[in-house]
Amino acid sequence: MKKLTTQAVDRYRHDGFLFPVPALSADEAAAYFALLGDIETHIGSSLSRKDNGQWRSCAHVYLPQFDQLVRDPRIVDAIEDLLGPDLLVYTSTFFIKDPGAPTFAAWHQDATYFGLRPHEHVTAWVALSDAGTVAGCMEVLSSRGAPRQFHHAAARLEHSINGAGQTIVEKIDETGAVPMALKAGEFSLHHTLCVHRSAPNAAAHRRVGFGISYIPTRCRLETAHRLGAVLVRGEDRYGHFDLLPRPQSPFEPAALQRHAEGYQRYRAHYREEEQRHEAMFA
Repeated sequence: MKKLTTQAVDRYRHDGFLFPVPALSADEAAAYFALLGDIETHIGSSLSRKDNGQWRSCAHVYLPQFDQLVRDPRIVDAIEDLLGPDLLVYTSTFFIKDPGAPTFAAWHQDATYFGLRPHEHVTAWVALSDAGTVAGCMEVLSSRGAPRQFHHAAARLEHSINGAGQTIVEKIDETGAVPMALKAGEFSLHHTLCVHRSAPNAAAHRRVGFGISYIPTRCRLETAHRLGAVLVRGEDRYGHFDLLPRPQSPFEPAALQRHAEGYQRYRAHYREEEQRHEAMFA
């Protein structure tokens, strides 16, 4: 079912982002938010800890509730309007900023180290709590109809919400930056070459977003690593990824094994992409 108007699709094509898009009710968003507590109980520590990156990644692989969320037609219908009917989830990530914490993201582009070709990856960033300007929502720059890859450094910036602490190292025009403020249950869409950043959370509540990385099945990886993905709509006629089964119960051993192995392969691929990017701009 069509979700986005023709005008909305045209705005996305020009700017590289679109928001806000309605999806979950406030109660549904709160229920998903509460599941973070289940994960933290399982691992025995806060998801916000830097060393818990594995658990912030791909919760849809080990929790049926988040597997259901990445397939929710209120989200996937919008993705189909942009990418067509055959869709994979490449990865998903919790983006968590605790109140008063210094966590931030410098200007960056998702495409830099993902290593996906062609550049068609779209992130649906689902707000599980209010993500306004005070809470450190994403801020984006329009690509003005001409997206391109900028030079980054994997700077390992302290307190960066991104694993590599990446930042754009060439001069960019920050004129017209737009804060993508969202209410709990809404989501934004941004293209893999969209330039974006976010400030620390100065609000009194925990700011949590669940970023879902959708790709059409025709997308492939640049490296030789074989990664898993989840088919959420249509069919896969290309076979560029191993299709993962759905988890049947929370934290089931088979799903946790797939999750752990997949994360290690993903990190190895990511490290190669860091090197590839540096070589490209050397």
